[in-house]
Amino acid sequence: MPRLKVALMTLVLQTDHRLDSSAIADQQFLLRHKKSNAETSGYAGVVLFVHGATYAASLTYDYSVDGLSWMDRMALDGFDCWAIDLLGYGGADRPAAMDAPAADNPPLTDTADAEADVISAIDYILAATGQQQIMLIGYSWGTAICGGVAAAHGDKISRLILLGALWTNIEPRGVRVDGALGAYRLVDSVAAAARWVIGLSEAQIAAVVPPGRIDAWVAATLASDPANSPEKPQILRVPAGVVKDIQTYWTQNIPTYEPAAITPPTMVIMGEWDHETTPEQGWNVFQRLTSAAERRYVVIGEGSHSLPLENQRGALFAVVDSYLKEAL
Repeated sequence: MPRLKVALMTLVLQTDHRLDSSAIADQQFLLRHKKSNAETSGYAGVVLFVHGATYAASLTYDYSVDGLSWMDRMALDGFDCWAIDLLGYGGADRPAAMDAPAADNPPLTDTADAEADVISAIDYILAATGQQQIMLIGYSWGTAICGGVAAAHGDKISRLILLGALWTNIEPRGVRVDGALGAYRLVDSVAAAARWVIGLSEAQIAAVVPPGRIDAWVAATLASDPANSPEKPQILRVPAGVVKDIQTYWTQNIPTYEPAAITPPTMVIMGEWDHETTPEQGWNVFQRLTSAAERRYVVIGEGSHSLPLENQRGALFAVVDSYLKEAL
């Protein structure tokens, strides 16, 4: 491991916290906490990251690219960083229904379940840090979760960032399930790699991500499922609650939250080449933020839906860092 990476990582303290989920008794979701151990880092505020429909925080916000994850970078810059793995994702518990055939049980971890656990996480973090408000970052499906939380509990949110914001009439290209919907869906290596480059030309793929990064990330993604082992085909089990909500609400022009009810300052950030949650969807959300104390809409050029892991991630990080520090 390069000496610079070792030196930087010794300055980031990580602790994992397990909290009871409101969705299923005796099941816990995961809260990862990272903060700087450097006395000179200063204090930039408390941030909670909320992941999307398929991949946990450890595979997005806390996935290391060139030696550091987004959480690492923000912690080193003075932010008190937290990220949630919702029930059935990443380091959270896997309900018993995920060990049974998917068709035997109804979809797990829908938006209402996720919102309830995010609210519990916020209350826990505020109590642990002694703060009155938190800065909230949602990604993809996480924007719907955070939008719902911010609409109902705006007094607890100082700033809201919606990255890859989805809106109604979405075409579920990356989370489609053929046939009857059960407790969970399955994602293999081919599907995970193909989803990253949906709608991109060969030239755009080359601009978005260097050779090898997608394959490395896919391997880490499949390895994150505790049911996998080297002796069996690698596949990721993913709760299907979000797919139920997309089918029931979003594709039927029924949002699960009302942007006009959001009062904290809000920034919508979209990737120029995002073909899942498109810039047009983000603009639709922005236009409806009529009660926000302040609102902004940003498009990051040459970025797709996986922008936090791509070549343009530095531009994303800079925009987020600057915006959140305005709250200090």
